Amino acid sequence: MSAISGLDGGTRASFVVVGGGIVGCAVARELTVRFPGAEVTVVEKEHALAAHQTGHNSGVVHAGLYYEPGGLKARLCRRGVGLLREFCAAKGLPYEECGKLVVALDGDEERRLKGIFERATANGVPGVEMLGPEGIREVEPNAVGVAALRSPGTAIVDYAAVTRALADDVVAAGGRVLLGREVRRVREEPTGVVVETDGGDLRADRAVVCAGVQSDRLARRSGGERQPSVVPFFGQYFLLEPAYRDVLRGLVYPVPDPRYPFLGVHLTKRVDGEMTVGPNAFLSLSRECYRGLGLDARDLAETLAFPGFWRFAGRNLPTAAREARTVVSKRLFLREARRYVPALEGADATRLTRGIRAQAMDADGGLVDDFRIERGSRTVHVRNAPSPGATSAMAIAEHVVDLLGLGD
Repeated sequence: MSAISGLDGGTRASFVVVGGGIVGCAVARELTVRFPGAEVTVVEKEHALAAHQTGHNSGVVHAGLYYEPGGLKARLCRRGVGLLREFCAAKGLPYEECGKLVVALDGDEERRLKGIFERATANGVPGVEMLGPEGIREVEPNAVGVAALRSPGTAIVDYAAVTRALADDVVAAGGRVLLGREVRRVREEPTGVVVETDGGDLRADRAVVCAGVQSDRLARRSGGERQPSVVPFFGQYFLLEPAYRDVLRGLVYPVPDPRYPFLGVHLTKRVDGEMTVGPNAFLSLSRECYRGLGLDARDLAETLAFPGFWRFAGRNLPTAAREARTVVSKRLFLREARRYVPALEGADATRLTRGIRAQAMDADGGLVDDFRIERGSRTVHVRNAPSPGATSAMAIAEHVVDLLGLGD
């Protein structure tokens, strides 16, 4: 633990964290742990915490199956799982290790699945195993496939509740959370940082920006790199009718298509006992509109003006056409799910509020796969932290505080 003297000769160290999602609140809490007595302020433009990505996701605690061994995602996901499990236990928050099957429907998918198994093993994911059709039925009697990867440690939580508990710890340690206050930019000065907000400036020794879907805009306004840019993708979820709440014991996922960067439609149990189907992945017409058409003219214009988006789109037209069909048709959406769980024949479902993924994209149209964190002299910007960002949040926080370079 570091002393609480100011980092530049003042009386107390001070930090501002921009963003009240799970990553921002985890960073703020980590700062209170590393620097007892420091002034830690969380600034959030909405009037509630976890208002965007954190509060609009599936609630899955990812075990680390898919990620490139040695990369930030792989390392921080595995570390984050343990920290999250311990935190939920300490706070009495729900954490259910319901397990997960990644199911292959044909020989080609089975070959790809074996590659995922090799990655999972390299990443140290505990208990993973390959199953045949009989093994699938033993784990999930209503699921079908030619093979499956089983991850018994995959879990489910309520990430919004976790975020609120993290923020409570910040306040209990003497920090503060400012809601309804939008940050315009962060300015570095010789003696500290100035966080310019619509409610006045905040001064501190260091700042960490965890702005999610607004991360690229805020980084640029603060003098950061032009790229990557955020291109928002929405994921639609459906809630299965009550008769199908127990159709699965845990989670069932498809084998990811290597031609497309998202996981495909899957079935996900929630901590409240409900069963959901989704999400698909399609270009969002806004960064923060979760209902209806979800159109924000400025957001859409910015996406369409970005050359990298058109390069990406040109490489993914067939998959985009497939995803578009599930966007407009609940029947087709559920039909995709029935390929893995035929017992859903005749099931109905209710459309839920969608989620929006803040996906960073480089100028050549390549999606940024790993976490991307940009370090300045006195600031750190989290530029890309999509899934498993929530799972990894407490480990990302450790990594970010390390990057501040303040020593122990």
